[in-house]
Amino acid sequence: MAEFHHQLDACGLNCPLPVLRAKKTLDKMASGEVLQIIATDPGSVTDMAALARQTGHKLLESRQESDKYYFLMQKG
Repeated sequence: MAEFHHQLDACGLNCPLPVLRAKKTLDKMASGEVLQIIATDPGSVTDMAALARQTGHKLLESRQESDKYYFLMQKG
Protein backbone atom coordinates (compact mmCIF):
# COMPACT_ATOMS: atom_id res chain seq x y z
CA MET A 1 0.00 0.00 0.00
CA ALA A 2 1.28 3.44 -0.91
CA GLU A 3 2.00 6.07 1.70
CA PHE A 4 -0.26 9.06 2.22
CA HIS A 5 -0.10 12.30 4.19
CA HIS A 6 -3.79 12.91 4.85
CA GLN A 7 -6.88 10.73 5.12
CA LEU A 8 -10.52 11.51 4.41
CA ASP A 9 -13.23 9.15 5.64
CA ALA A 10 -16.25 9.77 3.42
CA CYS A 11 -18.01 6.51 4.33
CA GLY A 12 -21.77 6.86 4.53
CA LEU A 13 -21.80 10.04 2.44
CA ASN A 14 -23.66 10.10 -0.87
CA CYS A 15 -22.77 11.89 -4.08
CA PRO A 16 -21.63 14.64 -4.36
CA LEU A 17 -20.34 14.90 -0.79
CA PRO A 18 -17.30 12.55 -1.05
CA VAL A 19 -15.85 14.44 -4.03
CA LEU A 20 -16.67 17.85 -2.54
CA ARG A 21 -14.95 16.96 0.74
CA ALA A 22 -11.98 15.56 -1.18
CA LYS A 23 -11.66 18.79 -3.15
CA LYS A 24 -11.87 20.88 0.04
CA THR A 25 -9.18 18.75 1.72
CA LEU A 26 -6.89 18.86 -1.33
CA ASP A 27 -7.21 22.65 -1.44
CA LYS A 28 -5.61 22.83 2.03
CA MET A 29 -2.75 20.46 1.21
CA ALA A 30 0.72 21.24 -0.14
CA SER A 31 1.60 20.33 -3.71
CA GLY A 32 2.86 16.75 -3.96
CA GLU A 33 1.12 15.53 -0.80
CA VAL A 34 -1.10 12.44 -1.07
CA LEU A 35 -4.65 12.12 0.22
CA GLN A 36 -6.28 8.77 0.93
CA ILE A 37 -10.05 8.85 0.49
CA ILE A 38 -12.31 6.06 1.74
CA ALA A 39 -15.91 6.07 0.49
CA THR A 40 -18.92 3.78 0.31
CA ASP A 41 -20.75 5.53 -2.56
CA PRO A 42 -20.20 3.61 -5.85
CA GLY A 43 -20.49 6.90 -7.74
CA SER A 44 -17.30 8.09 -6.10
CA VAL A 45 -15.29 5.93 -8.54
CA THR A 46 -16.20 8.11 -11.53
CA ASP A 47 -16.34 11.28 -9.41
CA MET A 48 -12.75 10.94 -8.14
CA ALA A 49 -11.44 10.24 -11.65
CA ALA A 50 -13.27 13.33 -12.91
CA LEU A 51 -11.93 15.43 -10.02
CA ALA A 52 -8.37 14.44 -10.91
CA ARG A 53 -8.88 15.23 -14.62
CA GLN A 54 -10.53 18.59 -13.98
CA THR A 55 -8.16 19.87 -11.27
CA GLY A 56 -4.75 18.57 -12.35
CA HIS A 57 -4.39 16.26 -9.36
CA LYS A 58 -3.08 12.74 -9.95
CA LEU A 59 -5.23 9.71 -9.09
CA LEU A 60 -2.57 7.23 -7.97
CA GLU A 61 -4.91 4.43 -6.93
CA SER A 62 -8.57 3.49 -7.17
CA ARG A 63 -9.65 0.16 -5.72
CA GLN A 64 -12.60 -1.56 -4.12
CA GLU A 65 -12.43 -3.81 -1.08
CA SER A 66 -15.74 -5.31 -0.02
CA ASP A 67 -18.21 -2.40 0.23
CA LYS A 68 -15.58 0.34 0.44
CA TYR A 69 -13.74 2.29 -2.25
CA TYR A 70 -10.18 3.49 -1.65
CA PHE A 71 -8.48 6.29 -3.56
CA LEU A 72 -5.03 7.85 -3.39
CA MET A 73 -4.83 11.29 -4.93
CA GLN A 74 -1.69 13.40 -5.19
CA LYS A 75 -2.15 17.14 -5.17
CA GLY A 76 -0.93 18.68 -8.42
